[in-house]
Amino acid sequence: MTHSVRTDTYANGLDGRRGWRDTASHYALLPLRVFLGVTFLYAGLNKLTDGTFLRSSGAGSIGETMRSARDSSAVPALIDLALKSPVGFGYGMALGELAVGIGMLLGLLGRVAALGGALISLSLWLTVSWASTPYYYGNDLAYLMAWLPLVLAGTPYLSLDAVWRARRRQRSDGYR
Repeated sequence: MTHSVRTDTYANGLDGRRGWRDTASHYALLPLRVFLGVTFLYAGLNKLTDGTFLRSSGAGSIGETMRSARDSSAVPALIDLALKSPVGFGYGMALGELAVGIGMLLGLLGRVAALGGALISLSLWLTVSWASTPYYYGNDLAYLMAWLPLVLAGTPYLSLDAVWRARRRQRSDGYR
């Protein structure tokens, strides 16, 4: 009995060509990377441009948000620490989200940016959205889980990391 192999829709890539399945799996994390990058960039910009967020008290302020979440959080000590300087913490959070968003969109230090996004999401889950019932109503846990594949994979294509890696490889090949 003879078995045929379809090479028109799925190639193994050994000859340099890729089938659509290989291409799709190669770029599978790109939509997640773009979504998280845009979302965190937007969140950081929104915090920096909101007239009420970066205040220590008042409706819609970072201070008021932290005080209202303190008693229902998993780790109230994190909120207590942030409440020592709520405006400074708000700026730190906004700048951290900007750095993560830009890092993801440009693919610059992708694993570090993804780890930063995961840590921001973890801290928000343990504080602000911890009391969400049922747990899946709080979006910070979902964001944390979304960051993990990017922590593992980094930004290996369509990124400054890929350009940097290719140049290093090219330089090391020239010295042989």
